[in-house]
Amino acid sequence: MKHIVSTLLTTLVMGVPCIALATSADLAKQAKIQFPEARAIAIKAFPGTIVKEELEQEKGGSGLRYSFDIFSGKLTHEVGVDAKTGKVLENAVETADND
Repeated sequence: MKHIVSTLLTTLVMGVPCIALATSADLAKQAKIQFPEARAIAIKAFPGTIVKEELEQEKGGSGLRYSFDIFSGKLTHEVGVDAKTGKVLENAVETADND
């Protein structure tokens, strides 16, 4: 529920059409791994504080992944977790190129 409220607030603030909310819900239905489990996997891969998270369609793995920006020290890592298998697909320093 917290994610839905966050997505709705982001949608309203950014002026994104509400159809984006339905797309997020559709993606969530396809995921076999839920956000809490994916968060735990990401934090295990790179311990720190999650500052951004999303569920998205992206190349690699099953094509459906959770993307987490995790801050620790002076670095922010992007950690990608396959939403169908739980496999870590990406664990790299966040740069302007992969933002």
